[in-house]
Amino acid sequence: METVSQPGVVLASGSVTRRRILSDAGVPFHVDIPHVGEGALKQSCRDNGLTVEQTALELACAKALQVSERYPETLVLGADQILECDGIWFDKPGDYGQAKKQLMILSGKTHRLVSGVALCMNDHVMWKKTDNAFMTMRSLFEKHIEKYLYKAGDKILASVGSYQVEALGVHLFEQMEGSWFTILGLPLLPVLDVLRQHGIVDP
Repeated sequence: METVSQPGVVLASGSVTRRRILSDAGVPFHVDIPHVGEGALKQSCRDNGLTVEQTALELACAKALQVSERYPETLVLGADQILECDGIWFDKPGDYGQAKKQLMILSGKTHRLVSGVALCMNDHVMWKKTDNAFMTMRSLFEKHIEKYLYKAGDKILASVGSYQVEALGVHLFEQMEGSWFTILGLPLLPVLDVLRQHGIVDP
């Protein structure tokens, strides 16, 4: 198998938002997108009685470990986020209809975003952590949801819960509790702390 050596940390994620978070924070990184069967792994975790937090960590670790095989002696960062509301675990919507249904369910309720993150090196999980954020959505009429989806466009299909709170989706909420970075899907402050310990970013 071909191996690649890169400075800094390897981000095992296709998320544009996570890339932007690390870039804005001045973290040197290289992207390698993992190919993990997230749906099957998530269902397996549920079937085996794992919690939302445990599942988010399993997914983050699986992504980082898969990419780590190609980067010996290099830190690989994996992350995952799960939205949970009233015991329902949400996935990214497959189409406009699913997006509308998700927002109808979340309307007027408080849901939880669980972000899991893991750092691996040489096929070994060196560090992992989860963080929660709580999001209270406004009570929305169907027409409001349809108007939002029309304005937001196809970008919402890449967002669990069918919103992008860093964009027009912020109008859907009345309250948010937790780290902004956790809400976006990457608990940045603890990540920076461990990266400082490994000399990836300045102390």
